[in-house]
Amino acid sequence: EVRLVESGGGLVQAGGSLRLSCAASGVTFSGNTIRWFRQAPGKQRELVASMTSSGDSTNYADSVKGRFTISRDNAKNTMYLQMNSLKPEDTAVYYCRIIADGTVYWGQGTQVTVSS
Repeated sequence: EVRLVESGGGLVQAGGSLRLSCAASGVTFSGNTIRWFRQAPGKQRELVASMTSSGDSTNYADSVKGRFTISRDNAKNTMYLQMNSLKPEDTAVYYCRIIADGTVYWGQGTQVTVSS
């Protein structure tokens, strides 16, 4: 059974930082692109950041460029999202996602709340 488990969310003041983790089990994601999404109340889920399997290429939503950094530790089967200079508009549930053997797997989500 494939499981993705996020952690690291919480309440932080504007300008603060959080580091999200997503630990995968039941799948080796070293050969997969990894992605972080977020969904704010009343809004559609949006792609925040992605990293190719090699780690050579990353992409970020314009709203988080320069503030968020995606990374991966294939030895630990874990991906990360370092979030700095957080803003109230970053408040959302954050999800990690991989696609393995044609199947999409999502984590359960972790809440990030940024107070002004």
